[in-house]
Amino acid sequence: MDETQQLVKAIIEGIQEKKGKQIVVADLRSIGDTICQYFIICQGNSPSQVEAIADSIVEFTRKQKQVKPAAIDGLRNAEWVAMDYSDIIVHVFLPAAHDFYDIEHLWEDAKLTYLPDID
Repeated sequence: MDETQQLVKAIIEGIQEKKGKQIVVADLRSIGDTICQYFIICQGNSPSQVEAIADSIVEFTRKQKQVKPAAIDGLRNAEWVAMDYSDIIVHVFLPAAHDFYDIEHLWEDAKLTYLPDID
């Protein structure tokens, strides 16, 4: 498993730690001219859960991989938080924003992996 895939794993663990739902990993490596190698998409049920998921991702990636995001945007209203890990962009949505933007389907050429929810 390479460094980027290990970081994907740490991000997923951070999401699952705070009970993030509907986790999708979009592998963009086979698509030309993309801004990153992976999108990781998930949702939380409230702004406070979205913020907690983002905080957990930062903690897991720092502890496991000694990596911090280059940027985090959207924490003010926590409807859609985007986290930039260079080769990986993480999107944490509230359900209404997730349904509205439906970004998984913008990347339907990518290999999409849907992870089961953990309760």
